[in-house]
Amino acid sequence: MPETNAVNDETQFRRLWWHSRRGMLELDVLLLPFLEEAYRGLDREDQARYQKLLSCEDSDMFEWFMQRSRPEDPDLQRMVELILNRVQPD
Repeated sequence: MPETNAVNDETQFRRLWWHSRRGMLELDVLLLPFLEEAYRGLDREDQARYQKLLSCEDSDMFEWFMQRSRPEDPDLQRMVELILNRVQPD
C-alpha cells in the first residue's frame, strides 16, 4: 500500500501544480516556486489552506500578494503571509 500512497501523493501534487499555474505572471512566480519548494514541508492544515487559496479568483489573489488588500478569511490570510514571507523575509 505505501506505493499506492506515493502515487496518489504525486498525482495530487501534479494537480496542484496545474492549478497553481494561473496565467498571470505575478501569481505564477509566487505560487509555483512555493508549491515546488515549500508545499510538501507544510503540515496538513497549511496544505489544505494552500488548496483553499487556489480556489480564489486571480484578481483577489493579485490584490493580496501586492498587499493592496487582505483576505477576510484568516486561513487565506495565513497562506498569503506564508508565501509572502518566503519571498520577502524580514
